Amino acid sequence: MRTVNMHEAKTHLSGLVERASKGESFIIARAGKPLVKVTALEEEPKPKRRLGTLDGLYEIPEDFDTMFQDEIIAMFEGKER
Repeated sequence: MRTVNMHEAKTHLSGLVERASKGESFIIARAGKPLVKVTALEEEPKPKRRLGTLDGLYEIPEDFDTMFQDEIIAMFEGKER
């Protein structure tokens, strides 16, 4: 396993992180003394979405896409009803 000093880790952090994300772990040391081990995290599986969990709880009216159409047009035209 590769050991890098603190200065090198600061200077080349993005490259080191990129390599670690691909599975190449490394150790950061200060004055030759190992401090931390950097290794890639395992991706946590996302829970599966359950479709239809609200099925039957709500009812959409037949005229949903035209509900309050006259009132909305009047508001846009500046007319009061």
